[in-house]
Amino acid sequence: MTDTAERNAELTIGAPHRELLDQVLDKWSLQVLNELCERRCRFNDLRRAIPEVTQKSLTATLRKLERNGIIERTVLSTRPVAVEYHITPLGKTLRAPVDVLLAWADTHMGDIKRARDRFDAL
Repeated sequence: MTDTAERNAELTIGAPHRELLDQVLDKWSLQVLNELCERRCRFNDLRRAIPEVTQKSLTATLRKLERNGIIERTVLSTRPVAVEYHITPLGKTLRAPVDVLLAWADTHMGDIKRARDRFDAL
């Protein structure tokens, strides 16, 4: 794509895009994905790794991510029965774009803080 074509390309963000981005980029989802990118985890492992999350919020987050095919839930045949979560190949593809967003935030955090300070001073 040429520079001109890129500038003229229209970015369309429809309801399905907004819904998906809301579900996979919220604060708990990003923290869960960060944990699951490193290793498989049981529910309580995730609770210990993210102590601020409530059981209810973690359950809802895991269900959203599973519904979207980002993580997978495996029932282990142990006594008592246990459940383990792991990231799917589709979920692994989120790592690069999230890393780009985080790098952008790191680069511009000073500018953003100054803008917030100016706004809050009004």
